[in-house]
Formats: sequence, structure tokens, C-alpha cells
Amino acid sequence: MPRPIARVLTLLELLQSGGLRTVAELADRLGVDERTVRRYADHLIDLDVPVESVRGRYGGYRLAPGFRMPPLMLTDDEALAVLLGLAAGRRSGLTTAPGAATAATDTAGETAAAKIRRVLPDRLRHRLDAVLDSLAFTAPPGASAAPQTPVLLAIADAVRHHRPVRIRYTAADGRSGERTLHPYGLVAHAGKWYVTGVDAGIGEDRTFRLDRVADARTLPGSFEPPAGLDPARRVLEGLATAPYRHEVTLRIQGTAEQIHTRLPASVALVTEAPAAGEWSRVELRVERLDWLPGVLASLDLPFVIERPDELRALVAALADRLTRAAQASFGSGRISSRRQGAPPSGSWGRGGTAQR
Repeated sequence: MPRPIARVLTLLELLQSGGLRTVAELADRLGVDERTVRRYADHLIDLDVPVESVRGRYGGYRLAPGFRMPPLMLTDDEALAVLLGLAAGRRSGLTTAPGAATAATDTAGETAAAKIRRVLPDRLRHRLDAVLDSLAFTAPPGASAAPQTPVLLAIADAVRHHRPVRIRYTAADGRSGERTLHPYGLVAHAGKWYVTGVDAGIGEDRTFRLDRVADARTLPGSFEPPAGLDPARRVLEGLATAPYRHEVTLRIQGTAEQIHTRLPASVALVTEAPAAGEWSRVELRVERLDWLPGVLASLDLPFVIERPDELRALVAALADRLTRAAQASFGSGRISSRRQGAPPSGSWGRGGTAQR
């Protein structure tokens, strides 16, 4: 879009936000002089947009009351933001009201998205549809790390048409390089975007954060993704098995659903017991162990620590602190202890068992 036309449309957006805008304010927002602002306002009037000029010391421009701009003009970034917001709200339940309002709210979200698609250029509409078709949501958003729009659109298109893509990627340790990827799917998880697929250079499955991709170019050719593929599950398993300082293995007497209430799938891999009431195997890779004893206690399920020994000591120390706190009394301005003895080594009440 030519720069002067883009600024005229920006002027229209500013005026549509309501109120009277001074010429000086508009000039500052548009990065032009006041004479150019007046010329842009004349352009809008020539397009039958009812721009009103208010004279005087505090004069400026405003739109006539009740005016609504018929065409929907969005940049690629704006259209992507609107459609993703609608999709995320619908899939996460944010746009779903209880009871009779549910169907009406869902319909409103769908019709709003349809209206936006209808007025978008074919080129952009097809590319945005590719993003939505290839996207999976796994969790409510956390601290966001947004990818570049051209990168997201290019990879989504490659996912949809099963085409390889060349990416320039910077790893967490700062090393950068180019990779050829056969992308299987896009996943939005905890405020971050991921693409999962096969790194053609090494022939192994890999997951990449999109905010670390500086460039993406679709390559000639095609590939066939595996049948029954679940990109969201691949990303969660990749996060749970990423290399960290400590490898933890537990046995917990409970189902995967119960365990994931405190240890989410992005943190813990759970091999569920074949029968109810038996022990599931849980594997974690973590940088720190100090947070795990409290989480394991909050599960309120029996557990056994297989490794590491450092975690056994931390669980025992937490049990000892809680026992002392439960036996303490407060009176005469000081705390006195009624401790009768430490709990048996390796025990953790009903909450679980840390065996030495």
C-alpha cells in the first residue's frame, strides 16, 4: 500500500476512535506537517467520508455523528490478530456463556469471523485460513512471545500444503543457523507458538519456538505427514522431555488425569497404570527440585521416589518442617514446640511415601 494512502487510512482510523482531534495532534500521530493533515482530510471528504472541520483555537477534525465506514480495511497483522482472538476465545471457552446463551455466543463468534473473511483479499484470506486450520491450543496463555507475522503465515501455508520450509532459527543458547523442516503443525501453548515436524538435516522430530525464527521460506517439493498425527501432544511431550539439570522418576498411585492436576503434561510424562488403584510411572526433567515436594504433597496421593536421592532429602525436610509447625503453639509472645520426635525416615503421611 503506498505510504500516502496508508496515512490517509490511518487518519480515518484516528477519527473513527471518536472525539475531536486537533490538527497538531493528528500531525504528530501521522508524522507529517499540519498542512499535509489538511490535505489528507480533503482526500477523505472527496471519498464522501463526512469529516467535519471545527475552527478556533481548539479546533480540528472529527467525523459526523453516526458515521460508520462500510468497508473493513485491515493490515495482515490486524486481520490475524482479530481472527486469532475469535478462535482462541471460542476454543478456550472465553466466548461461551452458560445455559441458553451458549449457542448464540458461539454463533456470534462464527459469523463475525465469516464477515471478516468475506471482505479480506483472497490472498490474505487463504493464508489466514491456513493458520487457523493448522493451529492447536493446549493451555491458557502465559507470558506471550509472539512470532513475526510473515514467519507464521509462511509456516502455516507449508503445514497446510505439506511442503518443506527453510527457517533461520536462534536457539536458547544464542546459536543460530538454518534448518530445513517438514512441518506437521502449529501449536499455541502458554503464550508461546511452536512448530513441530521433522528436521530434514538430521531426520529427527524437532519442535521450534516461532518467536526464535527470523525467516521462513517455503521450498519446492512435498512430504507426507504420519497418519494420526497429534501436533499438540508432540509439542507437550517435547517440552516435558527437554534436557534439564535433574531427571526425576516417580511412582504415583493415581490416574494420569489426577496427576496432571498438579503436574501438567508439558512438565510430566505419565505412563498410566493399566488398572484403577495401581501405580502410574511419572517422569520429569527439571532445573530445580525445591518446588517438587510441595506439589507432590498437594496431590494427596501416595507416591514413591525412584530418583534422584536429592528429592528424597527435600521431601523429608519439608515433612519435618510441617511436623514442627503442626506441633508448635503460640503464647506469651513466643513460640513453643511440643515436638515428640521426628517422623519416621522416608514417610510422608497420607500424602505419599518417599522411600530411602
